[in-house]
Amino acid sequence: MASPASRAILEMAPIDHVLLRGEPARPALDGRSGAQDYAALERTLGQLAGWLAGFELEPGARVASWIAKGTVAALMPLAAPRAGLVHVPINPLLKHAQVAHILADSGASMLVGSAARLDSLAPGDVPAACHLHREEDAAAAMSGGSGLPPSAAGPDDLAAILYTSGSTGRPKGVMLSHANLWLGAASVAGYLGLSAQDRTLCVLPFSFDYGQNQLFSTWYAGGCVYPLDYLTPRDVMKAVDRWDVTTLAGVPPLWVQLTELDWPGEVAAKLGRLTNSGGALTRPLVARLRALFPQADLYPMYGLTEAFRSTFLAPALVDSHPDSMGAAIPFAEILVVRPDGSLAEDDEPGELVHCGPLVAQGYWQDSRRTAERFRPAPPASGYGGMAVWSGDTVRRDKDGLLYFVGRDDAMIKSAGNRISPTEIEEAAVAIDGVAEAVALGVKDERLGQAVLLLLRGSDPEAPAAVAAHLKAELPNFMQPRTMIMLAHFPRNPNGKIDRVALAKEFAS
Repeated sequence: MASPASRAILEMAPIDHVLLRGEPARPALDGRSGAQDYAALERTLGQLAGWLAGFELEPGARVASWIAKGTVAALMPLAAPRAGLVHVPINPLLKHAQVAHILADSGASMLVGSAARLDSLAPGDVPAACHLHREEDAAAAMSGGSGLPPSAAGPDDLAAILYTSGSTGRPKGVMLSHANLWLGAASVAGYLGLSAQDRTLCVLPFSFDYGQNQLFSTWYAGGCVYPLDYLTPRDVMKAVDRWDVTTLAGVPPLWVQLTELDWPGEVAAKLGRLTNSGGALTRPLVARLRALFPQADLYPMYGLTEAFRSTFLAPALVDSHPDSMGAAIPFAEILVVRPDGSLAEDDEPGELVHCGPLVAQGYWQDSRRTAERFRPAPPASGYGGMAVWSGDTVRRDKDGLLYFVGRDDAMIKSAGNRISPTEIEEAAVAIDGVAEAVALGVKDERLGQAVLLLLRGSDPEAPAAVAAHLKAELPNFMQPRTMIMLAHFPRNPNGKIDRVALAKEFAS
């Protein structure tokens, strides 16, 4: 009998076919945008694709969308490829200068946006060849007109360009094929055990690969999605209650905020599945999530846009191995590699290298940076071909579980020692009153770099407790020279802590 992974490859189709997997009469999309079953949403998708095709753009032309969550936002990732175009989602939180970069870099021929967002663009932000269309026009087109049938795109045809927020330089456009998106949906739906009975609350931006996959993996399994643009964490809790949500994906800052709420027991019990990526969960945060949602399976995950997702930790291992990244997801081969390309031994730190069909096609029109990150797979790879060399240092234990050590460009180098900020941060948040922590390297004439520790919390006495705890738990060379308590941490558009902004303000 073929394995689920093998069946998914045999069934692989263009990503715009994903709605065809659901039972026609079952709900596919609901929430503030209104309810549609699979049959109705497939018709709506065809009509939106037909509207796009009516502009007679060249095959492979880039179509950008800059809109809040709703039916148009949920279907644009499928409608553009169905029309033979490439979708470029833009985070609704971005400002006009960032949007101008994405439009120019992608060579977008069209931008679909809300009226307020389009009106915010300044002269020169929009390339001459890019035409603007209001979201309202796209929404009107979905209520009538002729629709396009499912596409006949090939697995390697380009379907989307997702721009990464990046830690340095301008955002890079990651090129994703139909196969990348389809196998990503199949992989996640499989290891999460999603089914037609699941209801996924989509709180992450659809411009984020993790956020977009909320749609695809749920639809692959035949479930229903509920898009939500929330203003406060309490809005998320209310949505879970209102729509009987079973599945919620988030990033660590959101989980911190959600665990600070007073959840009624009957509402918390509705959630059966929590998934995390975009940063590691700390031991104290894992403990709070397990206590607040004891009936929910918790899935810590690690990924990077260039290869979508690399690892997940099975819920049964979370309590016993809360610091682990887990092991490879279906369709991913994860190797831990020395600088010479050979495989590292158990517990020996090395670079995480991702091989297999989830590897993206490189950076859009950026051969230099593509060559830096996308390189031939190590000789030990069973897949071969191009691999993503992550730049992240990890180790693999004797049981095959991976552990994050640090990122090359985030390592603090002090007195000849390479210090992982993650280790300091996890020790700091173990103290009551500390919600989040960021460790940075600051220039020091004697040491090269000293450690600066930024804390977010409400207890003014917390720094003293953190200092005592770190002295007891960490070696002398890892001790912070300075600690600063902040009321708020800046966030990037994907909700992650904006470490670049903090470094510019405090470590320059």
